[in-house]
Amino acid sequence: MQQLKTAILGCGGFANRHAQNIASLPEQFELVAFCDVDLARAHAFNEKYGAGRGVVFQDHHALFKQTNLDLCLICLPPFGHADEVEIAAQCGVHLLIEKPIALTSQHAWRMVQAAERAGIVTQVGFMYRFGAAVARLKELIDNGQAGNLGLMSAHYFCNHLHAPWWRDREKSGGQLVEQAIHLVDLMRYLMGEAATVYSLQNNVFHRDLPSYTVEDVSGTVIGFENGSVGVLYASNGAVPNKWLYDVRIVAKNLTAEFSNANCGVITHTNDSTLKTETISSDANLYLLELQDLWRAIVNRQPTRTPIREGARSLDLVLAAMRSAKTQNIERLP
Repeated sequence: MQQLKTAILGCGGFANRHAQNIASLPEQFELVAFCDVDLARAHAFNEKYGAGRGVVFQDHHALFKQTNLDLCLICLPPFGHADEVEIAAQCGVHLLIEKPIALTSQHAWRMVQAAERAGIVTQVGFMYRFGAAVARLKELIDNGQAGNLGLMSAHYFCNHLHAPWWRDREKSGGQLVEQAIHLVDLMRYLMGEAATVYSLQNNVFHRDLPSYTVEDVSGTVIGFENGSVGVLYASNGAVPNKWLYDVRIVAKNLTAEFSNANCGVITHTNDSTLKTETISSDANLYLLELQDLWRAIVNRQPTRTPIREGARSLDLVLAAMRSAKTQNIERLP
């Protein structure tokens, strides 16, 4: 089994999840390098996940040019992205990059062009695509059993101040861009490409915090090219310290209600006798996306979510942000 020499760029809190999963797959991955602008964090990751044997860097240019890597996991906050994808592509290093991949469409598509020109394998961290319930619904859509899609609704609720950078729209992009983009991407994955979007957004619960410049309530309606409609509502004013989401889909031949990407009920409605299908799984979605990436690298095939998908989902949430600002319907190119 081919073992990929792997680095982590961005040794913050979320990177721990990926590092733990990599550690559980020693035949497929070997953590050999760690990079963070805070050198102490990189050293801490090296001790915890590299047994102190890895190489530590503070600059990503040195990381890519001084190590012989197969793969790098980019776990940077939105504002932290610079030219790391372009440099990795020049060095032939495959990538897993967390969402959102950038804060502007121009930056995102520069990443796409660099990765595709170099022919590296990429995976964006939209893990909901790997859920058991989502996979079953996707199968029914792709084989035609679901019939025409009509409506998808989803919600994303939390109540947490998060990191200071997260509360700053200039650094995070806002809740829709940084968090609820997971559900926007899932809508694209199941419903197809969007044609229009309209969004209302406001800061209702955190007006007394001058550093809080992102929305904490939003409602977004997406019109898809196939005529179906998506509705997404999100808030950072719900149950404290809980992160909750669900998904509902109405198609010609079924109705699906998912409590999360792994669990839900699909009711087949194309017969007088209703058939109910229950899906329940505790699969580790982050582990599944890593395994999908490993297979793609070894077999030289696309991943489920290549970087182009990250740019397309970013374009859609950025269009929603423009709509909220202008209070007009935005049309997607």
